[in-house]
Amino acid sequence: MRRHCRGVREFGNTVGGLRRVLGGSAPVLLALALAACLGKTTDTSAPLDILSPGTWTPLAPMPTARQEVAAAALEGRIFVIGGFGANAEAVATVEVYDPVTDRWEVRMPLPAPTHHLAAAVAGGRLFVAGGYSGRVRWTPLATVYEYDAARNSWAMRAPLTTPRGALALVALDGRLHAVGGSGDSATGAHEVYDPATDRWSEAPPMPTARDHLAAVAFQGRLWAMGGREAFLGSQYARVEIYDPATNGWYAGTPLPAARGGLAAAVLTDRVFAFGGEAPLRIFSATEMYETAGTRWIGKEPMRTPRHGAGAVAIGNRIYVVGGGTQPGLARTDANEAYTP
Repeated sequence: MRRHCRGVREFGNTVGGLRRVLGGSAPVLLALALAACLGKTTDTSAPLDILSPGTWTPLAPMPTARQEVAAAALEGRIFVIGGFGANAEAVATVEVYDPVTDRWEVRMPLPAPTHHLAAAVAGGRLFVAGGYSGRVRWTPLATVYEYDAARNSWAMRAPLTTPRGALALVALDGRLHAVGGSGDSATGAHEVYDPATDRWSEAPPMPTARDHLAAVAFQGRLWAMGGREAFLGSQYARVEIYDPATNGWYAGTPLPAARGGLAAAVLTDRVFAFGGEAPLRIFSATEMYETAGTRWIGKEPMRTPRHGAGAVAIGNRIYVVGGGTQPGLARTDANEAYTP
């Protein structure tokens, strides 16, 4: 466990971006300043896999340090989209990483700067949805864009029914499922997008309204993991699973620790969860869901503990890119790969 302190004065420069959620009251802002000074790095409370913990490899850093990004794999490359850049400013930046050459290149920016957005690929097409605009006052967005790789351009698609940021977007059976997030408050909204018709439809909402969650498609189902009510509100360890065959949700094995801002990815028959934050903590945890034992087990901790990162699986590795290295706002250019 390591302690981090950025100092109240330095943290004060980043507090403005959180006023929308926290109301900007003096007690809350003081609590945030204390979080920056008292924030500590913690690993996992899950049983540790001593025999095969896996390894982390540092790779070429992102050209632009940022957090609260969206990330997805398209044509064997990792797209890292939007997020917070310098001074907690929303960015439209799109940078693409090639795991074969360990190099980055810049692609066409989003039509508008956006943070806390989500991305997924369905039918070989890359989509981004939702997020927030603004720095001091965050405005939830319903915008949906599709990326045209051949033309290196973005096109607007049918918007979300529920404007929200800090949501999750998952491709399942050729459709996109947008779950959770927050507008004025955390929501359990669940909307399904059909790329063939460019239409959204409503689906059964998540049992737990939350934002800053992670979600993956695993074994033909949607897994929604962790998340929170608000920065200083309830943090969740809940795993809730949507089965399209029954059009309903059921409870899965909870995460070892309640937190928001985590990232997740799937490698073949395994689900992995990375990092995250709680008000006074930042997580270095790497955790794997063990299907046979229906439990989470701890793997090698992250080299760079963080939240608000993207996690993308390509081949036999998971790439974790960007994120914040302190509770609140503390962007990084880290690009590290985990090999089980």
